[in-house]
Amino acid sequence: MYINYDYYRIFYHVAKCGNFTQAANVLLCNQPNITRTVKNLENALGCTLFIRSNRGVRLTPEGEKLYAHIQIAVEQIQAGEAALALDKSLQSGTVTIAASEVALRCFLLPVLRRYRELYPNVRLRVSNHTTPQAIDTLKNGLADLALTTSPIHAEPALYVESIQKIREIAVCGTAFAELTKHPVTLKELIKYPIISLGAQTKTYAVYTNWFMQNGFTFAPDIEAATADQILPLVKSNLGIGFVPQAFLTEAGENAVLPIQLTVPVPDRSICFLKRTDRPLSIAARELEHMIRNAKNSDKESS
Repeated sequence: MYINYDYYRIFYHVAKCGNFTQAANVLLCNQPNITRTVKNLENALGCTLFIRSNRGVRLTPEGEKLYAHIQIAVEQIQAGEAALALDKSLQSGTVTIAASEVALRCFLLPVLRRYRELYPNVRLRVSNHTTPQAIDTLKNGLADLALTTSPIHAEPALYVESIQKIREIAVCGTAFAELTKHPVTLKELIKYPIISLGAQTKTYAVYTNWFMQNGFTFAPDIEAATADQILPLVKSNLGIGFVPQAFLTEAGENAVLPIQLTVPVPDRSICFLKRTDRPLSIAARELEHMIRNAKNSDKESS
């Protein structure tokens, strides 16, 4: 029986991801082609390989038996290709980075600018995520590296390193200027509308715990999808927001005013993450090297 190797390669990734869409992303292919290929493979083998559901797919007993053999073959081929790719120069290649908005704006952008100047032929793919999404993207093999904000819980096969501290401050628009004339307690602050990232983010969890530790409930009136949406909402006098101090510097406008609080905002950090169970390409290793150099430079200048 002759079956195209690509059929088995696609079967492997669908089984590994447990989802047709994620497998399509890994293979840089569209989902209908992935679905059609799996169906062709099932027809060729005369058995069902996956059980489909709204949550994704899982292997049938026949699929598990096939995967046990295909996994070894595909990963051996991938290892051989990776070994050959290590000999390539930085005149080609692609690096995919999953980054949170805060990590991108407060640390990563200057590093990427310098990397691009040195290696213009290396393609950079930067995806914007919340911290949980960025970690999932890295774990699923859709990114080489990730930069996010703390807190991050240690997980197997993930290397996590704090690379830069960030200071977040409370800010308001001109309609709430009275809050800038004296130190403000949290008891006073909660009388005003609060703007925050959504409940699924680590930022939301940080502020929920902080308010709770000080005897108050964190109940935002407005939830933003990304960190860069908070400042425009604050400028429009829709409420009080918490943003990295660097964001306020970038704003360069008097429409956003800092609020001095009587209790310090929790310390947070930008963190660098990579998987420890797979090697980085030369291009990704060089970016990691530049990220570490930027971290050391910040230490020396502080």
